[in-house]
Amino acid sequence: MVDPKVVALITGLLSIGVAGYLFSWVMKQTNENEAMARFSKAIQEGAAAYLKRLFQALALVALVIAVVIIVAVNWQTAVAYLVGSFFSALAGYAGMYISTRANARVAYAAREGLKKAFPVGFYAGGVMGLLVVGIALMGMTVIYWIFKDPNIVLGFSFGASSLALLAKAGGGIYTKTADIGADLVGKVEFDLAEDDPRNPAVIADNVGDNVGDVAGMGADIFDSYVAAVVAVMILGWELYRDHPHGEAFVLFPLLLCAVGIIASLIGMLFVRTGESNDPGKALNTGTIVTTVVIGLVTVFVIAMTGIDAENIWTRNWQGWGILLPTVAGLVAGIVIGFTSDAVTDIDQKAVQNTAASAMTGPALLILEGFSYGLLSIVPSIVGICAAMIASYYTAQAFGVNGVYGVAVSAVGMLAITGMIVSSDAYGPIVDNAKGCAEAGNESEETIRVCDRLDAAGNTAKAITKGFAIGAAALTVLALFAAYTETVDLQTLDLRNTGVIVGLFLGAAMPPLFSALLILSVSRNAFVMVGEIRRQFREIPGLIEGTTPPDSNLCVDIATRGALKELLLPGLLAIGSPLLVGLLFGKNALGGFLAGSIVTGIIFALFMANAGGLWDNAKKFIEDGAHGGKGTDAHHAAVVGDTVGDPFKDTAGPSINTLITVMSLAASIFGPLIARLALFPL
Repeated sequence: MVDPKVVALITGLLSIGVAGYLFSWVMKQTNENEAMARFSKAIQEGAAAYLKRLFQALALVALVIAVVIIVAVNWQTAVAYLVGSFFSALAGYAGMYISTRANARVAYAAREGLKKAFPVGFYAGGVMGLLVVGIALMGMTVIYWIFKDPNIVLGFSFGASSLALLAKAGGGIYTKTADIGADLVGKVEFDLAEDDPRNPAVIADNVGDNVGDVAGMGADIFDSYVAAVVAVMILGWELYRDHPHGEAFVLFPLLLCAVGIIASLIGMLFVRTGESNDPGKALNTGTIVTTVVIGLVTVFVIAMTGIDAENIWTRNWQGWGILLPTVAGLVAGIVIGFTSDAVTDIDQKAVQNTAASAMTGPALLILEGFSYGLLSIVPSIVGICAAMIASYYTAQAFGVNGVYGVAVSAVGMLAITGMIVSSDAYGPIVDNAKGCAEAGNESEETIRVCDRLDAAGNTAKAITKGFAIGAAALTVLALFAAYTETVDLQTLDLRNTGVIVGLFLGAAMPPLFSALLILSVSRNAFVMVGEIRRQFREIPGLIEGTTPPDSNLCVDIATRGALKELLLPGLLAIGSPLLVGLLFGKNALGGFLAGSIVTGIIFALFMANAGGLWDNAKKFIEDGAHGGKGTDAHHAAVVGDTVGDPFKDTAGPSINTLITVMSLAASIFGPLIARLALFPL
């Protein structure tokens, strides 16, 4: 039998190799418009400068945390932590590198229509998607191969998560600082187009799309992907150490990820569109094909591990207890993704009804979007609960531990990560392409093609955020189970004072974290608005287009503001579970994690979906509905989009990383907490 670790390693290398081929193909596409190239170059330089300063700061943070892990845990976990941090940064940087070079190529291809432009944007996103899964799978496999202990791989996951949290939060603060400033002054006060090059914040806004939605989101999903796999590995290690095929339960998630990569490659072949087709439909088709392929192939993966091989073709096969939870996770991912699609798609009633309410002003538009955002929580929560129930009982029915089954469903959902991240990275690439087309004075038809690509990109980003949040929900439940195994916590008794105290403290963390991030955006956007107004007021010829703006000043404001505001949210995420545990013990920390999971998922789903809805309601009006651009309805929609921006791009998608980081910190330091609690309750 082939060693599963060899299969996982080869598949990871294949994923990276195909990403390299796609990168080469994208870079060969024509990019001849000088104005486009200049605009793209400014975005490249701004994004690279921000990430360089961010990673320099995070490198110091990582070294400090590594020293703490050496003292409190062991050096092996610290090494894995540093490798995870580096790989997460590498995945984000690589995605940003290709996205900032593909934007002008998409815009140039749009001259020849949608059919020519769409694959350039999607395959550029595919570079990011395949790199994320390839690097993650190789890292986990090699660390397990060397240390032969999934608890060491937990350090790799903690490194990926802690860096992802700061990269996503920092990128979110950056992008919304620039976006809000550009919209409030450029659109509302001067009636400028979305990416009008006269607006001083346009370059910073486009840089933000890349550092937030590409580098940040790439690191975010990298983190969820790794955390889900590691949780299953630890549970397999703890629950099946005496089983004759015990290691099979540890290695299964690595093999499932390998299948996910192959399925994503197949799914990408089905992502194609003609001039009359909908790009969003093409992206959804790829996701569905990927999901079906994984469901069909997983049975052979389970057989490859050697679990109950003699009964494989019978109803009593133990592998059904792993296969069915995997399918449950895949189905839950589709439910969550299409719920986000229904709420945020520009062709759906939720967006159109919200846009219609803009004719009365911003108040009703915000109320409408807020309400749809709340409603969108319910189907996703039902989908997550259904996946948990189905996973638990189908696993139990075929002789597999129910908690292990729930953890497997999270990996099942995340197995399609290669396809999901490809669709997500496509979004900011085509968004920047529209800016390149406007900067290059391209025809209205070219800009219209870019608009169609961008509308699909907005929906794809909303689906990805919903998917990432749902995956985080199942992942942190698996991590919670791993924590209870690590500290031998059998039950959470609500009559226990420590559990109740922890529950309330944990429930308060996601809203507190969200408030800190949104206030950070508000403070920085205030400075940005002042700078944009100053330039329009003091630079002669700027509004006439005869003098260029000083875009570097706006880039610097967004960069300094984002890095300055990261400290407190980062300390909150890593420090709060350790403080609760060291003060009140393992029961209180268990309650803390449970409380943070519940409110975290609700806040994250609501903010991601409501924000995406407000954004597309604005775009629906800009496409000509209710009077189109420059009307009072348009101005109201811009206000709604401004409220939604930090919801969907800063706080919302950062919360799922927050609860993952807190769960991982609890698991890594759990044994120490169990021994050293000062006032155990």
